[in-house]
Amino acid sequence: MRLVFAGTPEVAVPSLRSLVASQHEVVAVLTRPDAPSGRGRRLQQSAVATAAEELGIPVLKPSSTRSPELLAQLVDLRPDACAVVAYGAILPQSLLDVPAHGWVNLHFSVLPRWRGAAPVQRAIIAGDEEIGTTCFRIVPELDAGDVYRTSSRPLVPATAGEVLQELAVSGAAQLRETMDAVEAGEQPRPQASEGITIAPKLTAEEARISFERSPFEVRNHILGCSPDPGAWCELDGQRLKVYRAAVAEAADLAPGQLSVGRRAVLAGTTGGAVELLEVQAPGKRRMPALDWARGSHVDGMVLS
Repeated sequence: MRLVFAGTPEVAVPSLRSLVASQHEVVAVLTRPDAPSGRGRRLQQSAVATAAEELGIPVLKPSSTRSPELLAQLVDLRPDACAVVAYGAILPQSLLDVPAHGWVNLHFSVLPRWRGAAPVQRAIIAGDEEIGTTCFRIVPELDAGDVYRTSSRPLVPATAGEVLQELAVSGAAQLRETMDAVEAGEQPRPQASEGITIAPKLTAEEARISFERSPFEVRNHILGCSPDPGAWCELDGQRLKVYRAAVAEAADLAPGQLSVGRRAVLAGTTGGAVELLEVQAPGKRRMPALDWARGSHVDGMVLS
């Protein structure tokens, strides 16, 4: 089939490469416009745009998916189907109607749980026991289309970034298999209408750590917010980001109280403690929590 691939971040790149290596022909890539990045706020193109250029595939970067120019370009490309992985913009019905076999999305959850922009992050924070991927046909309603394929596995403690990287690779194979099935005439099945949960993008304020919660809830919150937007708390009026943590053995500490030992930095929670593993203080790089604590003399201080 002739395919147009739509995606933006690094997690979409394995799927693009998988489809390019398949029997299908990727005739163009649709991605978000270049955006400011880094301390210098210089314009930088998306990871998918960079990969597409390396692969010699034409790249479309419309400022709006509702532009007449984009619709005309898509019609001229004559795709049989479009594959989507984390594109990052709403697709209007006019675009959805162009390919005969529709738009197929790889989503990083087992739908209908966690429809929305941050399914992995929300699953980790909620303490889900399983995580997975779904390939489904896009409809105007958010992540509500009929399903071609699902896959799931146990969700073990890891950062959202790490889990997404793993799902990006396994999901790429699933998307390729799905596009083969679409070409063979397979029809998707209706998505379940029960068990729907929504996963909006995490805000910086939501990422603030509450040490009044249980050790497991605090750990899950930290891992689910890592690397973006980054879980944080305050110490002596300054923001401290925490990127990794683990549940620790019970310790006699008040919520947020720090205990710096020879081998670990503990922070009290309700009913226990967590071990801080990786942090970032203001103006500093990310570093092991023990290195930070030894140089900052924070033993006994309280995180809030």
